[in-house]
Amino acid sequence: MDKIYMNGLSFYGYHGVFPEENKLGQRFFADLILEMDLQAAGTTDDLEKTVNYGDIYSTVKEIVEGEPKKLVETVTESIASALLSSYPLIQQCTVKVTKPDPPIPGHYDSVAIEITRSRA
Repeated sequence: MDKIYMNGLSFYGYHGVFPEENKLGQRFFADLILEMDLQAAGTTDDLEKTVNYGDIYSTVKEIVEGEPKKLVETVTESIASALLSSYPLIQQCTVKVTKPDPPIPGHYDSVAIEITRSRA
């Protein structure tokens, strides 16, 4: 399967278990791997044979900057579900959502959730 990579999409959202996370918000990053057959797009140079990166970005933005969720797992699952339901050409997607500044003690770069979902 061919792949489109979208890396380091950046958003500001209000997800988290603690009330201050829902009030103050924080940065979130998303990385996507979209798997589909890209041969027709590559041979015809026709945007209709692939997905529009801008539309994908808007879909992810709507979720990450939208209704607050308690869990990053829920945000990640929502993105994968929206991509598969909104873009019929996508056969499988891997979605990674990174929360660089979670309110947990210790030294670390970030925490992240990565899931892979396919069409049934």
